[in-house]
Amino acid sequence: MVRLLVLATFVVILNETILVNAIPRLMDSLHITEQSAQWVSTAFMLTMAAVIPVTGWFLQRVTTRQAYAIAMGVFLAGTALSAVAPSFEVLLMGRIVQAAGTAVMMPLLMTTLMIVVPEHDRGRVMGNVTLAISVAPALGPAVSGLVLQLGSWRMLFVVVLPIAALVTLFGLRKMDNIGEPQVSSIDWLSVSVAAFGFGGLVYGLSLLGESGDRVGLGIGIVVAGVASIAVFVVRQLKLQRTGVPLMDLRTLKHRTYGLSLALISVGFLAMLGSMILLPLYLQNMRGLSPLETGLLVMPGGLAMGVLGPTVGKLFDRFGSRPLVLPGSIGMVLSLGGFTQVSMTMPYWQVLGLHTLLMVSLAATFTPVFTLGMGALPPHLYSHGSSMLGTLQQVAAAFGTALVVTVMSARSGQLVADGVAPAPAALSGMQLAFGVAAGLTVVTILVAAKLPGRIAATEAPEHDSAAEQPIGS
Repeated sequence: MVRLLVLATFVVILNETILVNAIPRLMDSLHITEQSAQWVSTAFMLTMAAVIPVTGWFLQRVTTRQAYAIAMGVFLAGTALSAVAPSFEVLLMGRIVQAAGTAVMMPLLMTTLMIVVPEHDRGRVMGNVTLAISVAPALGPAVSGLVLQLGSWRMLFVVVLPIAALVTLFGLRKMDNIGEPQVSSIDWLSVSVAAFGFGGLVYGLSLLGESGDRVGLGIGIVVAGVASIAVFVVRQLKLQRTGVPLMDLRTLKHRTYGLSLALISVGFLAMLGSMILLPLYLQNMRGLSPLETGLLVMPGGLAMGVLGPTVGKLFDRFGSRPLVLPGSIGMVLSLGGFTQVSMTMPYWQVLGLHTLLMVSLAATFTPVFTLGMGALPPHLYSHGSSMLGTLQQVAAAFGTALVVTVMSARSGQLVADGVAPAPAALSGMQLAFGVAAGLTVVTILVAAKLPGRIAATEAPEHDSAAEQPIGS
């Protein structure tokens, strides 16, 4: 079951970044601006951030097979709509539908894994899960670069559609139900506030990466999003005492889970930030094609995937510290190395730094995912995985907006001072990588505080609430 869910999750999450290299093709084919074309990725993250908070409630109400069928069915509908989209608006709608299906898959995978896999074996299994959660976004640009050599941007969806359909059919034949559905109510005020808060935060952060008046609009939307999230938190704290919260914040009372959440968020920020900067550097400054760019970053993504199961086995044997601490240091070193990008930096050096970053993330994500989720009691698994997924999207949007804003501000200032555009853009990119490297220093501090294994005081307890049936 876990293998099936990993495969399905890999297919759907791959689509989050698969259009990164297709932006120029979309602009020419649909006659849209670069800012509009970016929405094919922004809308995906926006929908994920808005839908994921509801998945904790949804997964408790339906069986595992129902959740799988609904998630993959919605994803297939969105993929088909995107493939035949006659206009940009229809393509955007297809991406939103795709994201709604994708938003269910990762919490479904994580929740099922924590229920069916014994604790002593979770590291190895979580290593395979890392392939879906972390490697799929990293491989998206590489895969799209290869597919775009075969035809138009529609090929990206045409290729995915039959693969996803086969995975869906095979999964439904082999999938078993885990537990029984739990009838529970949902607080629609929490749903609306969460959608506006998390979705607004992602949207506002994406606007910060643009120039002109939209930066001011982005700041306003970010502030409104943060205010809505504050209302959401207050509402959940009240519901924890009197009803059923949409997202149970008692997950944050578990110290190991909270630390894991912080480390994963910063890690995704660094990964998505570098994924935005590297294609800009390689294509706009060094003149590489989308295919050449994809091939250059592919080894790092593949290394991340290949190492996932190995890292999981090492975690089962030695615990987290021998992996997470070196991984965090590797992230800082690789991003620090990217601050030295130039018009003459050898491509093997770019390849080496990117591979170091991906390997470091592999060494970090698998143990941290396992530790964080393992520290929660069973009745909080679905809530913990939905919170994890939501913050991943927010961190991804923040990382993208941060590096683009820093790069644009620095290069704009230098151009105003009389510096030529190319050196100014290069300096802006160096500073953006430097800011990302500075933020990842936090991961070293957090890694030092993580336990090697789940402490006895944080081992999943089975209180009365924990005995409630889990629907997935």
